[in-house]
Amino acid sequence: MSRKKHMHEEQEADVDMTPMLDIVFILLIFFIVTTSFIKEEGLLINRPKAKNNPSQVNSPTVVVQIAETGQLKFNGKLVDIERLSARIESFLSENQTNSAVVIADPEASHEMVVNVIDRIKPFQQLTISIGK
Repeated sequence: MSRKKHMHEEQEADVDMTPMLDIVFILLIFFIVTTSFIKEEGLLINRPKAKNNPSQVNSPTVVVQIAETGQLKFNGKLVDIERLSARIESFLSENQTNSAVVIADPEASHEMVVNVIDRIKPFQQLTISIGK
């Protein structure tokens, strides 16, 4: 009789995994069906449209280069930060332009770049761009 009792205990200890797998698959299907996929957008950038104005294509541009050491070049000539506004003013009196490009060395200080942009800002006819 002890043999029958021992075999009977082994059969009871066996767990059927089929119903649990069925429930897991039903839950998986439920979550797949009910999930809503939303397309996330990043920054919205309003890029300006290109203008086909041939007179502006060849017009001279105000170019300010900032070296790693903090030296400034205005259209290829060395200039001091205090004299930059005067140079821009004299350049604009001689030339018709509406664009200024600031080209900073990657190792240049951010403070210097901001100072240069602040010197260009008072000239409201200029559109300031950052170049490489």
